Amino acid sequence: MPALSFGAGTFAGKGELFGAWGDTDVAQARRLVDIALDAGVIMFDTADVYSDGASEEVLGQALKGRRDRALISTKAGLPTGDGPGDAGTSRPRLIKVVDDALRRLGTEHIDLFQLHAFDAATPVEEVLSTLDDLVRAGKLRYVGVSNFSGWQLMKSLAVAERYGYPRYVAHQVYYSLVGRDYEWELMPLGLDQGVGAVVWSPLGWGRLTGRVRRGLPIPPGSRLHKTAAFGPPVADEHLYTVVDALDEIAAETGRSVPQIALNWLLRRPTVSSVIVGARDEAQLRENLGAIGWSLTADQVARLDAAGATTAPYPYFPYRRQEGFARLNPPVESLPSLART
Repeated sequence: MPALSFGAGTFAGKGELFGAWGDTDVAQARRLVDIALDAGVIMFDTADVYSDGASEEVLGQALKGRRDRALISTKAGLPTGDGPGDAGTSRPRLIKVVDDALRRLGTEHIDLFQLHAFDAATPVEEVLSTLDDLVRAGKLRYVGVSNFSGWQLMKSLAVAERYGYPRYVAHQVYYSLVGRDYEWELMPLGLDQGVGAVVWSPLGWGRLTGRVRRGLPIPPGSRLHKTAAFGPPVADEHLYTVVDALDEIAAETGRSVPQIALNWLLRRPTVSSVIVGARDEAQLRENLGAIGWSLTADQVARLDAAGATTAPYPYFPYRRQEGFARLNPPVESLPSLART
C-alpha cells in the first residue's frame, strides 16, 4: 500500500459539508490525478456519501484510460436516504451499494472496499458472507472497515477466521497530532492482528495547515468556518501547543507545518497509508512534500510530547506503573507493521 493516498472528498462538492471541502470538476480532478500518479500516489479514496455519489463519478471519469495504474478505495454503509434500505450493511444493501459504486466509478472491480461504519442491526456473519460472495464474484479485491471500535473489529476478524471469510486488511481511522485516540486500543489491535491503518483527516480536520495559530482568528478561506461542527473536536489550547511545536520544527527543517504533521504520522506503528486531499495543485504538491525525508528522533519526541493527552480508562492510571508497563509495553517499542 502506498505511503500516501489521495482523498477525493473535494471532488464534485455537493451539499453543505462537501461543498465546503471543494468543488473539483472532472478536468481539475484529472489534473490532480496526473500529479498524484506521477509522484507514485496510486490509491484514490472516496465513498458513496461524498457529494451523494458524485465524488465517485468524478473520480471514475478522472481515471478513465488509466484505471490499470490506480487502486480505487471506496466506502459504504452510512445512510444515503431516509428509506429502510438506505443505511447499514445488510446483504441486500451491500449488493446494491457495490453495484452502484461500480457503475459510478466506471470500473469492473473495487480494489479496497470498506464498511464506513459498524452496523449493529446486521449479524457480522451476514456481512462477511456477503462480502465473501462479492469477492468471489470479482467485484471486490480486498475488504476493510472504517471507524470501528476495538470489539467490533476484533469480533469481525474472529468470525472471518472461523468461517473462512475475507479478512479485513485495513482500518480507515481518524488519526493526527491533535487526535491520538487511535493509539490506545486500535493501534495495538492493528499491530497484533496485522490490520493496517489508512488515516483520514491527518491534519486534524484542517487545523494543522499552518494557517491556524494562537491569538489569530481562523483565516477567511478556511473550511473550518462551515465544517468544524462535523469533525472531531479539538480543545483550542491543545491545538495551539501542537502548532507551536510544529512551527519550531518548521523553522529548523525548512518544511511546512502540514508536511511535518504528515511526516510524523508516516512514522507511526501500523500506519500503512495517509490520505491527503487537495483543492488545487499547489496544496497537493505541498502535501506530497511530506515524503522523501525524515524528522530527527529529537523532533519526533518533541511532537509526541506536544500532542500527548491523558490516557482514557482502562489505560489510565495503570499505564505508568512499572509492573503494568512490563506486561503491556508501549506500542512504539514493538515491531512495526510493514507497509505492503
